[in-house]
Amino acid sequence: MPKTTDKYPVINYTSRDFNSIKNDLVQYAKRYYPDTFKDFNKASFGALMLDTVSYVGDILSFYLDYEANESFLTNATQYENVIKLAKQIGYSYEPFAAASGLITCFIMCPANTNGIGPDTKYLPSLLRGSTVSTSGGPTFIFVDDVDFSDPDNEVVVASTDANNTPTFYAVKARGVVTSGQIVTEDVAIGNYEKFRNIKLETKGITEILSVEDYQGHRYYEVGNLSQNVIYVDIKNTSSDRHRAHSVMVPLMIPRRFTTEMIGATTFLQFGYGSEAELSSNPIADPADVVMKMHGRDYMFDEGFDPKKMTETDKLGVGPSNTVLTIVSRINNNMTVNASSETITSIVDSNFSFIDRALLNDETVLSVETSLEITNEEPLIGDATLPTVDEIKHRAKASFAMQNRAVTQEDYKALMYAMPAKFGKIKRCSIQQDPDSFRRNLNVYVISEAPNFSLIQTTSTIKENLKTWVGRYKMVNDTIDILDAKIVNIGIEFKVIAMAGSSGSKHSLLRECIEELRLGYFYRHFEIGEPLDISRIYKILNTVRGVMDTVDVKIVNQIGALYSDVALNINANLSSDGRILYPPEDIVFEMKEPDIDLMGVVE
Repeated sequence: MPKTTDKYPVINYTSRDFNSIKNDLVQYAKRYYPDTFKDFNKASFGALMLDTVSYVGDILSFYLDYEANESFLTNATQYENVIKLAKQIGYSYEPFAAASGLITCFIMCPANTNGIGPDTKYLPSLLRGSTVSTSGGPTFIFVDDVDFSDPDNEVVVASTDANNTPTFYAVKARGVVTSGQIVTEDVAIGNYEKFRNIKLETKGITEILSVEDYQGHRYYEVGNLSQNVIYVDIKNTSSDRHRAHSVMVPLMIPRRFTTEMIGATTFLQFGYGSEAELSSNPIADPADVVMKMHGRDYMFDEGFDPKKMTETDKLGVGPSNTVLTIVSRINNNMTVNASSETITSIVDSNFSFIDRALLNDETVLSVETSLEITNEEPLIGDATLPTVDEIKHRAKASFAMQNRAVTQEDYKALMYAMPAKFGKIKRCSIQQDPDSFRRNLNVYVISEAPNFSLIQTTSTIKENLKTWVGRYKMVNDTIDILDAKIVNIGIEFKVIAMAGSSGSKHSLLRECIEELRLGYFYRHFEIGEPLDISRIYKILNTVRGVMDTVDVKIVNQIGALYSDVALNINANLSSDGRILYPPEDIVFEMKEPDIDLMGVVE
């Protein structure tokens, strides 16, 4: 019996670029159509068809590789794709950070009838939402009321009469502010739609403050749509209000939404419930939640979770046939920070007195107009967005953390995940204290100034970090949050130009400096990250026109423009001189690349 031959052509599936695809098509035509297709001239119509097919094949291969790479966090390069993949594993992305800190407030209060102490009836509260600003700079909003009647406030005599009897007292109080300005946007909503997604026109939103429709219904922001119970704070009016300003109360929220940030654009996602399906019973019986037997003669061991106080209402009630009024706070990344003693302007102040109707109008007005403010410490947020690599590393650490802090990487992920309204840090490092018998951790942090240089983290941000991490840390862990020390460095190098190289030595030097700046010093170093001197040699040797790099020297920059922290360069070099190892609490910074990168071309 004669042997049959395979009539199907052999296809090389590894050919994916234009040239390889075209060569395979030419060989295919020569082999299977030797009598039909003979003209392989570049100007022929057949060559045009081969080029067209190769062109389409190359583009399809490119998009196939692109889609495959962008589907995995490790390989993704597009910023938006990295953010979406990071969110899938629990990373909280907040593109627009806020600067937060303490503001010191002063008012003049009239003395009481006997002149001993201020008249407490005229001690007001500066209400949350009041705004202050620097001179022509960013605006800051009080996030809580400032209570001037708090007995812990500092009170001093401000003025006296002819008999040296006090007539006015100066009262000093402090309040927390966060950077930003309030913006209102109205969005028209049409007929009912499941999982309605709204794109806001306001750019650079840091926080959604409130969402209400024209019927007066309020929608609350939640972490996910299955969360139908939140805790709200109600002003405490009891005798201990100075110690606890608010009372925490659980609240069922059938109307809710989640927020998604993509670049500078904000999206609001609602559930798929409708008004007609809204249950009339606001709070379910806890017994119905904890013991769900459903006809079985046995039951599970279900823990009591406040989130289960109500049954699901189809992931929340979405708006329909109304207009949503969305109040948000926005920030400009370039203007979120403020130096100390620069916040002195009062933009809008709102006061509340206990018995306003019983007070003298002129005296109330004098108290309100006497308000003065300042910031004793700088207010620092994060001035730049995290890079793609930073998001990848933080997302992996956040996924491994699982809402508890056990390892050092867990603590680092928590530090970076703190909400932006409480302030942001640029770098942090976690080290176990070798001098402690307990599990004590030293946390070194550093922040970023408005000009993108490193700066010490304020005490307010460190206190917020301590409170934030305390919710997740192990019981036997103790944490000390410390300032990392900044060591400013400079680079002095010497290269040899190739013989007969076109261009001047000055242009070659500028190119070497630019390559170093973009290739190595384009980002901030991590705390404790070593400086790879061999990499500097490699970058310089790749510059066109450079024959060899003969010397690279690290210089510790100290002076008016730089940090006053000195580091013994030679003592911290590796034995082969290739790596400069800093102490664990040191962070390297090249503050002025145009000045600190110095070279010679021979």
